[in-house]
Amino acid sequence: MIERYSRKELKDIWEDYNKYSIWLDIELAAAESMEKLKIIPKGVVKKVKSKAKINVKRILDIESKVKHDVIAFLTSITEKTGKEARYLHKGMTSSDVLDTCFNLQLKQSGNILLKDIDELLKSLKKQAIKHKFTLCIGRSHGIHAEPITFGLKMLTFYQEFLRNRKRLENSIKEISTCAISGAVGTFANIDPRIEKYVAKKLKLQIEPVSTQIIPRDRHAQFFSTLGIIASSIERLAVEIRHLQRTEVLEVEEFFGKKQKGSSAMPHKKNPILSENLTGLARLIRSSVVPALENVALWHERDISHSAVERNIGPDSTTALDFALCRLNNVIKNLNIYPKNMIKNLNITNGIIFSQRILLELTNFGFTREESYKIVQKNAMKSWNENSSFYKNIVTDKKITNKIPVNKLKKLFNFSYHTKKINIIFRRSLKKK
Repeated sequence: MIERYSRKELKDIWEDYNKYSIWLDIELAAAESMEKLKIIPKGVVKKVKSKAKINVKRILDIESKVKHDVIAFLTSITEKTGKEARYLHKGMTSSDVLDTCFNLQLKQSGNILLKDIDELLKSLKKQAIKHKFTLCIGRSHGIHAEPITFGLKMLTFYQEFLRNRKRLENSIKEISTCAISGAVGTFANIDPRIEKYVAKKLKLQIEPVSTQIIPRDRHAQFFSTLGIIASSIERLAVEIRHLQRTEVLEVEEFFGKKQKGSSAMPHKKNPILSENLTGLARLIRSSVVPALENVALWHERDISHSAVERNIGPDSTTALDFALCRLNNVIKNLNIYPKNMIKNLNITNGIIFSQRILLELTNFGFTREESYKIVQKNAMKSWNENSSFYKNIVTDKKITNKIPVNKLKKLFNFSYHTKKINIIFRRSLKKK
């Protein structure tokens, strides 16, 4: 991922130095277990630890000649540690190191993403509670439907990201496995107790059956989860973009004093952060199909997944980390305009109360079909003539012959639509 969309904490996980450091940790943990099992001489790990140094440049230089990254790594370590290094990698295969490391990097990345979601949840919850009863129009198909509150909007996203957090926790657990099983996964040349020891040392679980690789359905779940989270980010970003349109202007991204919106039009304040989040969501989701296709590998292993994962591992996690942090910043600093929300509630001259009138007519003996026809006729008149829906209703004899005008007036009441908001908030925010 390019620097523009990278944060250091996540990016560092995917740097070569960290990767090779994890490889060394895996090799040393395996050797440590072999010492305990008296498979290799005692003291090997101590000597290797004292002399081993990660030299990224040297490893890459060797790899350019031998065309094998794990061999290049082991050769580099041998150059520093001498003859003791011959006990490293005993009975192991490259995938033992590569897959265990990759899973550990995904776990490390996932834990940072969990923290990002936690911060976003705090911001969403704060805005939801603050605007619990801030009236605004609810829209279906982009068209005014009935009143809701802005707090309820935020609460839907709060709940969605709670679900995302749970999904990510499950996917981290699914990906946190270790395989030290040797060629084609039979343990023919390595004791299964070594795998158990390494897994415990690295705080991973053993892979029950690893062929020669860790099965890629685990990774498919992890990257699919990232894709779902990205879609949730986009849903919220699109909501902000729609609500910031000039003719709506119910919310607006924070705009700095020295910020510029357009090179040509000085008046512009564009929702560039939310638009950027939509783009990043597309990028993150683009990793899902390749991750799913990586599941079907030949027999006990091939490397068709390798190039894919070397790209989607760092790119997807880094992009999602950046996107979650950016979204949190947008939500925390969002300009919210309740007056415009009220203005927009009223621009359709009261037709948003049509269902209330419909239901009341059925209470007074009209069939639902009759009620719908009467209310729709008056609503369309208001729509087409830009006239008051209330006035149309109270001058319709079919209605006033059944329902007194003073009772009809009480039906045009915003509080009717917010009377259950507390119930929704209580069940959504109750401690699990």
